[in-house]
Amino acid sequence: MLAGIGLFGLLDANSKLLSAEYGVWQVQLVRFATILSGVALLRAVRPGWGGPLSTRFPRLQAARAVVMLGSATFFFLAFSRLPLAEGYLVFFTSPFIVLVFSALFLREPPPAAAWVWCGVGFAGVAVGLAPSLLSGGTGAPLMGYVFALCGTLCYSAVFVLNRSLRHEGGIARVLVWPALLGLAVMLPLGLADWRAPSAFALGQMVVNGFIVAAATVCLAEAFRHAAASRLAPFGYSGLVWSLAFDLGIWGHAPGGAMLAGAAVVIFACVMSERAARR
Repeated sequence: MLAGIGLFGLLDANSKLLSAEYGVWQVQLVRFATILSGVALLRAVRPGWGGPLSTRFPRLQAARAVVMLGSATFFFLAFSRLPLAEGYLVFFTSPFIVLVFSALFLREPPPAAAWVWCGVGFAGVAVGLAPSLLSGGTGAPLMGYVFALCGTLCYSAVFVLNRSLRHEGGIARVLVWPALLGLAVMLPLGLADWRAPSAFALGQMVVNGFIVAAATVCLAEAFRHAAASRLAPFGYSGLVWSLAFDLGIWGHAPGGAMLAGAAVVIFACVMSERAARR
């Protein structure tokens, strides 16, 4: 779970860099083409790699493909308009949404302590971003927050669907069906919006495909081993990645409030996991 969150943080940073010159449809088109090409190559070298492509739950697989496409698109649009830290403020509502979804649809009522520590983690995020929000933020448009919220809803739905499909193992299913839907949707849009990329930019787009494939597998495997309510609070670890990338790439140094909020978030993640384990 932690590895998957870290990879998605890297994906968001790389996508934000690409969004300065290239549209969402083109970047997504290369991403899904890369995933399908990679799976096809692996299965050609090692027949049957990743397990069967058939599924006993076509509706759940289709639903997961739809919300994964929505999550990828909305977060790309959000981070093209927002700094990573501000976008992650909206994203960190995901543990609450996952807890509600898991209770409603999975019949996995979370322990009371998980709710408490999720609340503490969210309070840490609020502390970290309070100075920016109280000063009016960075002037990011409202649509950036709307896109971040839509992406968060889709991302939370992926959590629940991963848990519902935990008994149907195999990497190939997890990668191929969402990528096929994404390629079908993005092919006409991406070609219409195509802008000849530099070799470096094309490499970034291809790397995005490998990153999202690895992150998707990590999350799917995480939910084969633990309940959604136990894993959801670990989403707060993304705050550490957003701070690191903001500083390392864009030179946005975190203030004292941001560091204090990050410490609260990490502590809440650890305590929530311990409570769920007991």
